[in-house]
Amino acid sequence: MRSHLLNAATAESYRRSVTEGVDRVARKLATARGPFTGVTPAELAPVVDAVDLDKPLGDASAALDELEDVYLRDAVYFHHPRYLAHLNCPVVIPAVLGEAVLSAVNSSLDTWDQSAGGTLIERRLVDWTAGRIGLGPLADGVFTSGGTQSNLQALLIAREEARLGRDGRPGTDDLAKLRIFSSECSHFSVQKSATLLGLSRDAVVSVPVDRDRRMQSVVLAAELEACRAEGLIPMAIVATAGTTDFGSIDPLPEIAALAAEYGAWMHVDAAYGCGLLASPTRRHLLDGIERADSVTVDYHKSFFQPVSSSAVLVRDGATLRHATYHADYLNPRRALAEHIPNQVDKSLQTTRRFDALKLWLTLRVMGADGIGGLFDEVCDLARAGFELLAADPRYDVVVEPQLSTLVYRYVPEDVTSPEDVDRANLHARKALMASGEAIVAGTKVDGRQYLKFTLLNPETTVADIAAVLDLIAGHAEQYLGENLVHA
Repeated sequence: MRSHLLNAATAESYRRSVTEGVDRVARKLATARGPFTGVTPAELAPVVDAVDLDKPLGDASAALDELEDVYLRDAVYFHHPRYLAHLNCPVVIPAVLGEAVLSAVNSSLDTWDQSAGGTLIERRLVDWTAGRIGLGPLADGVFTSGGTQSNLQALLIAREEARLGRDGRPGTDDLAKLRIFSSECSHFSVQKSATLLGLSRDAVVSVPVDRDRRMQSVVLAAELEACRAEGLIPMAIVATAGTTDFGSIDPLPEIAALAAEYGAWMHVDAAYGCGLLASPTRRHLLDGIERADSVTVDYHKSFFQPVSSSAVLVRDGATLRHATYHADYLNPRRALAEHIPNQVDKSLQTTRRFDALKLWLTLRVMGADGIGGLFDEVCDLARAGFELLAADPRYDVVVEPQLSTLVYRYVPEDVTSPEDVDRANLHARKALMASGEAIVAGTKVDGRQYLKFTLLNPETTVADIAAVLDLIAGHAEQYLGENLVHA
């Protein structure tokens, strides 16, 4: 079985196998008629379950033939212009090239003796990102698996800083006293992180949003004052720069001022909105982010990178010590005195992929303006889509987009029951996916069922949006016609 190991003797076999795999994916990308086939779990599960993993095929071509049946044929293809659902982006070719290189070389970014130049490339990209944010000369960070891990590490640091005490304020070992403030539209990972960090069930204070779905800073100020009056400690304020549902950006300057006043760690979850860091026209939407103590960025959203590619950045690199543990077999303490750059000293992970290479090659081929220009295109598309929805009497659209998300609801004029309208919208989404013609997301707004376009494909057009809206209306009308008649 040594013939399957990647080494000098098998280099040509590697080239042939990878080329064949790339050819098959390229054909799928070129010929996909929609973003999905509409296959159901009940239909596909038996095909996968029938594969006998104890009887290898012994041949890469045969395995790729089988993969066609269990994966490639029915995969959800984000590159298709009518994939309009979640925060999944089509990827740029230089990043895919980086993926191929890093997988084959298989560097592990925990210690210098496993990665060498990979360590320095990651550090350079962290510095570049911190510079784009404006965090200052002491900033540092590390790549992560995604926004959830980045948020967790940022809040871990905030917890430890609160325990020690910040800006002359006393600390505490009573975790029940710690509070995190985030908007009611913030990512669920804030709640999950609080639980994982051992905080109390009511540790996360949900702050109401305004009509544009942005955190109300006046209410935040009142909650912080109430926290102080009750003898509790404002551990952190999480501002969101691009909420998952609405793409809304919290008022960062006002939040920064309150964080400074109350001694709270300011974390900005810019997993979605980080694309603005490269935008030639919209960077000002992130004004105030430079005052954050930590920032989450997801390059695999608005930088058009393959999953996974994310990072957490901190204003003061010394605070990363809260994730530092030393092992004699990996990163002994003497390595610090010897100035050996071990990234595991900063990370929650040990073994870690060289995901930074994808962004490195993207910047070296396309440049930051090239990435930012693509993100500007989808933001412009969202603006055009909003105008289309606002002018269409069949739909109610929630807010004007700051980024590239539109939340809307089909509203038939002759149906008065909100529950019937909910069911019609839910049915339309499911029927659309089952048809394979397009995929949209769904969410709830004030308890009611809404639909969502997350626009991250510059190849999507206003005509695509209009066509999908017609399809949704058709499915909803059919559902109402069939069900209300027999009700």
